[in-house]
Amino acid sequence: MEETLRRLIKFMNRIAFPGIFGESNPESDKLCVESIIIGLSDRGKTDIFMSRIPEICRLLNTDVDAVMHNDPAVTSREEVIVCYPAIKEMVHYRTAHELLALGIHTVPRMLTEMAHSATGIDIHPAAEIGEYFGIDHGTGIVVGATSIIGSHVMLYQGVTLGAKNFRHDEKGNPINEPRHPILEDNVTVYSNTSILGRVRIGHDTIIGGNVWLTHDVPPHSRILQSQAIVEPLFSCGAGI
Repeated sequence: MEETLRRLIKFMNRIAFPGIFGESNPESDKLCVESIIIGLSDRGKTDIFMSRIPEICRLLNTDVDAVMHNDPAVTSREEVIVCYPAIKEMVHYRTAHELLALGIHTVPRMLTEMAHSATGIDIHPAAEIGEYFGIDHGTGIVVGATSIIGSHVMLYQGVTLGAKNFRHDEKGNPINEPRHPILEDNVTVYSNTSILGRVRIGHDTIIGGNVWLTHDVPPHSRILQSQAIVEPLFSCGAGI
């Protein structure tokens, strides 16, 4: 199964970024996808998935643009596509998200866990993510299943979009209901910040690093941690 999924990701890389991972051949590519989808589910879903590929590729290229726009260390588009963990993660996530929409369940989780193991970025395939999604560094990012992320959103390493709590049914099983944050367009969240619960972060908001946030934030906000305490310089070997 893992080899089949690796073939699918190779195909997605080749068709999304032609010339970098090899040229795409439409006829052989469709046969490849058909064999993969049939192996995972059934033939009837192949054409639906194929029809979604242009949009997946468009979104992936906006993700590349987002990384290039937000990182002055970038030297080329090819560098972002080949080297940056953000793009590896998003190829897996955006493919998995479309498969999940087709009613295929376990395989999308396998795809995102493959990327999680390689990048340290954990995005649930059910999360909804808009275009131009940027990730800087990425290690330790967690995005829960019911998260909704708008367009032109930037997350730094260690950010968690998680659940504050959840309810159980009469049998004691967790209820799968909206429980993760909503980030509107043009939101930036800096490193090691946790946003928990079904809260809404308004558009054009910047949230600083090391913030614990469990309430709604209006648009155009600036949320920062408490100011660090400045102590006098130590002298004569004095400690804290």
